[in-house]
Amino acid sequence: MFENLTQKLSEIFQNLRRRGKLSEADVDVALREVRLALLEADVHYSVVKSFTQRVKTRAVGKEVSKALNPAQQIIKIVNEELIATLGKPAPLDLRGEKPYALMLIGLQGSGKTTVSAKLARQLRAKGERVLLVAGDPYRPAAVKQLQTLGERIDVPVFAKDGIKPAQLVKQAYSAARKGNQTVMIVDTAGRSQLDNELMAELKSISTQVKMAEILLVVDAMTGQEALNIAQGFLSAVPITGLIMTKMDGDARGGAAISIREVTGIPIKFLGTGEGVDAIEIYDPGRLSARILGMGDILGLIEKAESVLDQAEAEKQAQRMMSGEFSLEDFAKQLRQMRKMGPFSQLMEMLPGQMGQVARQVDPREAENKLKSIEAIIYSMTIEERRNPKVLNASRRRRIAKGSGKDVQDVNRLMKQFRDTQKVVKQLQKAGGRGNIGSLFG
Repeated sequence: MFENLTQKLSEIFQNLRRRGKLSEADVDVALREVRLALLEADVHYSVVKSFTQRVKTRAVGKEVSKALNPAQQIIKIVNEELIATLGKPAPLDLRGEKPYALMLIGLQGSGKTTVSAKLARQLRAKGERVLLVAGDPYRPAAVKQLQTLGERIDVPVFAKDGIKPAQLVKQAYSAARKGNQTVMIVDTAGRSQLDNELMAELKSISTQVKMAEILLVVDAMTGQEALNIAQGFLSAVPITGLIMTKMDGDARGGAAISIREVTGIPIKFLGTGEGVDAIEIYDPGRLSARILGMGDILGLIEKAESVLDQAEAEKQAQRMMSGEFSLEDFAKQLRQMRKMGPFSQLMEMLPGQMGQVARQVDPREAENKLKSIEAIIYSMTIEERRNPKVLNASRRRRIAKGSGKDVQDVNRLMKQFRDTQKVVKQLQKAGGRGNIGSLFG
């Protein structure tokens, strides 16, 4: 989502680094470019004005003039002020009497139902006993969608026909207490736009039980309109937090930077995809690092740990270092990597020059290449995957036809595989995983 903004800010900072000592005029020029980059990214003008003023006040003072590396000091200031704009981390407030009731509100299409399941899955992984409540009787198949998601993550769903949402929530709360559930998540109905009927219903639901959190789900793709949506809901119910969805989209992303400062409501989660695992606890420091092109290695590690099979990964590493690496192993590694999410998201998390180089790759093209490799490998027999030396011209033609590719594509993959094997042999000669540095100097 922040790809264009990240690229522009990286270029601005690169120009600053080339200058050595910085005059006030240099700072003014750089901040003018930063201001334009933020406005183009759809950041609210009042937020941009406040942000750049704070940065300038610090950038023309002693903090930068006495620094050994002025450009780096300005980048540090921009990072700190961006974190201040994005707000402090705000975890879910799960205190008091159980079950804790969480109410999700928002417009139609914002992703409330999917987010309900994502939150349920995450809380269940932390040891909570969760009950999902289907509080949207209006949208066709809304209840069925939640039930399907509930089955997928093994979380029960409370649903009843013929009663109003407020009464449903009251009954669900009683059921949660009797069933020893610790958290109840209410998926409410949305509308295509804000209206009095929707607000009255939400007020009615929120008064039935004590809500630990009332979370507004906002589609980040709506841009500046997200601010108006947040303020409209805030006028009706006491919102305690925001969940920004579709952060994996190609919108400009400024709403995510603006919304907390304009509304005063803390962001609690970011939705990063369609899968039930595609949700992140909001961390302004890590989001700022991504926006400024510094990467998010911690986030990358957490994503890997959450989806990868550690035992299988270790087994694969041992096979590779013992020289037994085959195309079957290669296919397994691709499957593991694909579980981590879209290529574009992984590139965002890479720091420094590594990230800059990766971001020059077209993520769609990279995804297509991975799919092409998988198609070729899965068109082989088990024997061919385990022993690629048997792949003669006839077999290669059959594999190309079966995968919908050209023979040249099969040949290219085999060359890449042989090159990988050569690197592995060099690693073995260099002393294994613990001595990789000697191979690359």
